[in-house]
Amino acid sequence: MNKDRPDTYLNDRLDWNLLRTFLVIAREQSVSRAATRLHLSQPAVSQALRRLEEQLGRRLVDRHGPRIEVTRAGVDVRQIAEDVYGTISRLSLANEDSSDRDISGMVRVSVVSGIDFPAYDAFLAGFHRDYPRIELESQEMRSADVVNSLQQKTATLGLTPKRALPKRVEHRVFLRQRYGLFCGRHHPLFGQTGLTISDLVGENFVSFTGDKVGDHMSPLTFFRDEMGFTGRVVGSSSSMPEVRRFIFAGFGIGCLPEHIVRDDVAEGRLQKLPPENGVADVDVHLLWSSDRRFSAAESAFLSALHTFIDQHEAQTEGAEDAEDESGAEPTGAAASDDQ
Repeated sequence: MNKDRPDTYLNDRLDWNLLRTFLVIAREQSVSRAATRLHLSQPAVSQALRRLEEQLGRRLVDRHGPRIEVTRAGVDVRQIAEDVYGTISRLSLANEDSSDRDISGMVRVSVVSGIDFPAYDAFLAGFHRDYPRIELESQEMRSADVVNSLQQKTATLGLTPKRALPKRVEHRVFLRQRYGLFCGRHHPLFGQTGLTISDLVGENFVSFTGDKVGDHMSPLTFFRDEMGFTGRVVGSSSSMPEVRRFIFAGFGIGCLPEHIVRDDVAEGRLQKLPPENGVADVDVHLLWSSDRRFSAAESAFLSALHTFIDQHEAQTEGAEDAEDESGAEPTGAAASDDQ
């Protein structure tokens, strides 16, 4: 900032919409992608970035063709902007009652696609009975955006497969999921018996967009590499229903959570392929910010959710111990449907 300007200059003149635009630019690492996300023209986003840099008197990004890199000053501004933007987003939570049953407010949950957990559904029903004035807003998004929503403090918590997490974002296992390999009714392998891994190595794949080394679905990538699969990825999506649809349509074989597609297998829409014991565990995690000041409604929901997870883990461990003693085969992630 110019030293001749008074300390209150930014408070009086700064357009907070510029901060929001900069947050999207920094997250997308691209002005063009930020423009698409904000539903604005690329020149308008570029102009907003220039205006913010002029008002702050700092260069916030370095441009390398279509790609940008946030500067050290930009990193500092992004952190401050996330705090400011998150605070503004929580203004609607200011009016809350102090008694437990009369607590009111909004709890915002960021989730990835395709979480199927009946015990969690039952938990939500019980929570709503106990706290009828607390509202829930659930938004489905990519795993990376789930983490971003926590950093920006626009969400109370996130539900997503675990990925590399920034500082001050805590996590614990929410739902254990075992992924298996499947083909659909319209695939040439459907209906064939006695298949082995060697029969699959040349088949094309349907995958999740996060199924790449270093991303949250990378165990599925490791499986394909270890097994020597050579087929191309011919269909992909960040949406669980869309991946399942592509597999059913015969675009290729692909991995899905076994407990989610159990009915599809029973109804003859999908067929499980080798290996029989599944491909990999890709668990869904509960994420929350350790440095966020939670409202009474948010605190009540998080506390109840942690208690639910503790109880569900104890029940699952007890069921597994009983199965071990009886000699029965463990049911894995599909056991969550029976709670």
